[in-house]
Formats: sequence, structure tokens, C-alpha cells
Amino acid sequence: MLRCLVPLLLGSLCLQAQAKPQLTQEQRDALASDRFWLTLGHYQPARWSGWRSYVDDNAFFLASNGGESPAAELSATLDGLYASAELGNDHVQCRYPSRTRWLREQLNLKDLPTPNCSEYNEWYEDIAPYSTVLVFPDAYLNSPSSMFGHTLLRIDSPETAGSGTSLLTYALNFGAMVENMDNGVLYAWKGLAGGYPGQFSLLPYRDKISEYSRLENRDLWEYQLDLSPEETARMVEHVWELRQVRFDYYFFDENCSFRLLELLEVARPSLRLTDQFPLTAIPADTVRAVREAGLITEVSYRPSRERELLARAAPLTADEARWVTRLAGDSAQLQSSAFAALPRERQALIQEAAYRLARYEASGKARDSADAANSYALLQAINRNPPPALNIETPTYPEFGHESRTWQLAAGSREDRAFAEYGLRMAYHDLADNLAGFPLGAQIELGDIRLRRYEGNHWQLEQLELVNIRSLTPRSALLKPWSWQVATGWERVAGENGNHRLVPHLNGGGGFAWQPWDSVLGYSLATLRLEHHRDFDAPLNAAAGFNLGLLWRNPLGSLLAEGRGDYFDNGEVRRSLALAQQWELSRNLGLRLQASREFSQFSAPQTEFALQLRWYHY
Repeated sequence: MLRCLVPLLLGSLCLQAQAKPQLTQEQRDALASDRFWLTLGHYQPARWSGWRSYVDDNAFFLASNGGESPAAELSATLDGLYASAELGNDHVQCRYPSRTRWLREQLNLKDLPTPNCSEYNEWYEDIAPYSTVLVFPDAYLNSPSSMFGHTLLRIDSPETAGSGTSLLTYALNFGAMVENMDNGVLYAWKGLAGGYPGQFSLLPYRDKISEYSRLENRDLWEYQLDLSPEETARMVEHVWELRQVRFDYYFFDENCSFRLLELLEVARPSLRLTDQFPLTAIPADTVRAVREAGLITEVSYRPSRERELLARAAPLTADEARWVTRLAGDSAQLQSSAFAALPRERQALIQEAAYRLARYEASGKARDSADAANSYALLQAINRNPPPALNIETPTYPEFGHESRTWQLAAGSREDRAFAEYGLRMAYHDLADNLAGFPLGAQIELGDIRLRRYEGNHWQLEQLELVNIRSLTPRSALLKPWSWQVATGWERVAGENGNHRLVPHLNGGGGFAWQPWDSVLGYSLATLRLEHHRDFDAPLNAAAGFNLGLLWRNPLGSLLAEGRGDYFDNGEVRRSLALAQQWELSRNLGLRLQASREFSQFSAPQTEFALQLRWYHY
């Protein structure tokens, strides 16, 4: 009998030794409402009351109502911590190491089971987190998901931190999961509406470097963060908990940048980064928030392949640029007597520019043995006659550009009718805006609304632009990119009897831009326009036209001169001339003088002048 009782008594003692702590309701509520616990669950206040998690994947939660109840998820986690160690990698301690660490510290849990978390331990040891770098690939207008830039994190190990071997580290990225080959328009729409799930991924940093700086030709900015090894480790622990976990992905708020700010708050719970972005989280704004939080200690700049090519070709003459094109296509030209007659130092510049052009043109293409042999021959020539080091001036840091939202206040007159105008643009930048931190010739405007009040207290909606994007990339002797633009929304145009009608429109165009001097950009585009105008007979009319312009970067700011013309299928002809000079008063303040002259068959020419104050403020 005694031999039967002894195992029972020992088992009872073991159960007591590994019993879940009994918490009072007050203790449970305090833990469930702790900011760090809420951060681990990605909780935010629900619309009316209570909580909801940004995580849109039930597999992340242990409690059936864990997405709405931090307290229920806390109880389920505590239960799971004391489950049998025989569960191994499926044990709650193995699935949620960050939760486990925090609860062990808060409740002084010394009697937890010790499951063998082999999968997590192997994964963690492979990454060996030590320090964190925030990476900002610059804006890329030809991709809807990248036109505002992007952010990701680089996790360095003790061996790679500060050693110049960052290509051997890991990149932590959050992005939309696009499984189908959606076209650009559908991709943009689904991204705006949350039609794609988003997931975290961890992959070799060299692969991301190749994707951004080589395939998409985007500059990279690397910001060393002031996170300790312990803080970096805490963040990486939580990343394990988010493996294969799905979030809804939205381009403007719940995007790559917002999700990474959440991770930084896990690393250092005292941070309050996500609170600054209740509406939108544009990457450059989030980098600015990270800097203002005092997290940035050092910045490195990696120019894109395109920028390096153009910098190497800048000192070449027109004849030498033609040699670059010939050599990039046929390295046998290196042996020609005409090339050999060139001064040796000029040959060095031409050879390297040709090599860079050949590699640039091969980006994104399947490997071709003939191209590879051609590039190898050029590389051998470079080794025999190396050019001087390529020095590229570092542009203004992206976070030092103006903030993304713009408030506008203007006063002016239209055909002797005085008006005041009030405007708000949700994002981001137009051709004449304060330029520092932005590329010349790039424009992205979203949600631009302007209300106008004429004398006599007559109010009217002057404009509601939903989207207005321009990519004016100058052509050169080596690169021949197309320029394009697209816009949709409502704007005022000439109507019958002198009326100024508000019409919905969709228009776009394509053409080319050129840059005769560093501070001057010209462009010429052919355009197409669709418009619904109440004074037209048909419900929808089309127009072909043109858009010509000159952008001059001058000591005051930017001067933009434009001419437009639309020739409608019903015979209506509409043309305009416009001039705008922006004075850059400070980083986030500008004063713009605008003048325009409009011509239409509906009415006599109309002239408008306005002086506009622009305040850039997120």
C-alpha cells in the first residue's frame, strides 16, 4: 500500500511545484493593460470601446477571443506556459518566447516546465541578433507600392556589426503578399483597400540590396540605431512569434513602416512611435520620427546603380559617351585603333562607364553567356587601366525633407473677382514644392482639396484631386527613360455663359524630359483626357493634347512654367499657360506666387493671380 502511495504523493508535489500562479483580478487586469503586453499583441483601442488587434490571423492567438481581449489572451498564455514539456516545439514557451520572458519577469516564475525548443534555438542562433539598422530604400515611382519609399530592418550579429560585412546579415521586412500577377492599377487599388495580406519575412540582406539598388535602381539609406544587444534580442524574439502571421496590408497606414515602428516599441517599450501616425505612415515621416526619438547614431548612403553610372558618365564628352554605348554592346571595340588613340585616362573613364552600362542593362534579365563574356572583357580592361575613385555627393537625407501633409492658405483674384482659398493636401510633394530630400521632377499628390471663397461670401469647391503623379526622368546619352503622368479627381474648367464648372476627369500622358543643366528640367508629354462636363452633349468626352513645361531650380526655390492643351472630340479646344515661383522660407514653410491664363471656346480668356502660403506639417 505504501509503495502505491509514494508515487501519488510525489506526483502531487510535482503538480504543486508547477502550478499556475493564482492572480487576483486586480493583478490580472494590471498585466493585461500593461503597455508592453498590449504591444506584444499589437492591440489598439477599438472604435467604440475595448480593444482590437492589428493581427488579422486567428492562429496568432491562444484564446478564442484573443483578438479583442488582452485579458483572455493573458490567461490562455499563462495556462500554456505550464503545459507538459513533452509538447516540445509546440509548447507555448517555444512559440512565444517574448511573452514567456516578460511574464517570467513580471511574476517571478521560477517553476516553469523546460521544453526543448530546438527549432527556435536553432533559428535564433543562426541570426545571432546584436544590433539593428533601419534601412530606407528611396522612392521608386514606377512601382505603386514603392512610390513613397520603403523601410526594413537589418539585424547584425556580433561578427558583422561595424565590420563592413553587412551583406552577410539578415533583413527583416514586412510586405504585401501578392500571389497573382495583378497589374499596376489593380495592385494599387487592392493596396489602398486592404486587399492583400501582409507578413514579416527574414532573408539575407544581400538579396534585398540586390532587389532595391540593382533591379529597381533605388538609393539606400542605412541608419544605425541606438538599440542595445538586449533590446535587439527582445525584438527578434517577437519576430519569431509573428512567423507566418497575417496582417491586413494598407499602403498608407498599416504598411511596412508602421509595422516596423511596432517592433521598435517591442525592443524599447518606452518609445511612443506608432501614436504619432493615427492616419498615415509614410516611410520618410517614420524615419523622421525615429530620428526625433534619438535612435539614430550613424547614417550610411548606398547610391543606386543608375546614379553610379550617371556619375561616372558625367565628365564624358558626347563622343566619349558614344564610345561607352559601343563598348557596352561590343567589347571587341577595345582593340580598335580609334579607341587606342584616345588618351589613357579618358579610356579608363569610358571603359568603366561602359561596364556599368552593360551591367545596368542586364539587370533583371536572364543570364546570357555572350553578355557575361562582354562584361568580363570590360572588367579586365578596367583592371589593366583603372579609373580614379568614383565620388558621389550624398544627397539631402530623406527625413530632412519637408513633412508630407500640406496646409494651404491663398489670396488672389480671377478676372477682377477677389477670393480667399483654403486647402489641404494629404500627401506628398509637387514639382514646385521645397526640394530638399526629394528628386527633381518627381511629383506625388494624394487627397488635394481646395475650397474657395469669393467676394459676397460665395463658397465653392475649387478642386479635389484624388491622385496626381508625375515621373519626369531626364534622358541622357546613355539612358533613355520615358516620362509619364496620371491624374484623376475633380477640377474647375470653363463652361457656358462664363461659368466655371466642376468636372470629374481622368487623364494621363507620356513623353520625355531632358536636363540641359543641373538646375533645369524640361519636359514634353502627349496627353489623353476623359471628362464629364454638364455643358457637353455626350456624358463622356475624350481629348488628346499636350503638356510642355520647364522647371528651374533657382536661388529662391523652384520656378515652374507650363503650357497645356486639350483638343476634345466634340470640337472644344482648351489651352492654358501657368507660372509658379516657390520661395522656400524654411524646411516646412513655402510661399508661392501663381499666375495663369486660360483659353476656351466657351468664354473669353480668363486670368488668375494668387499668393499662397504652404505649411508642411504631418
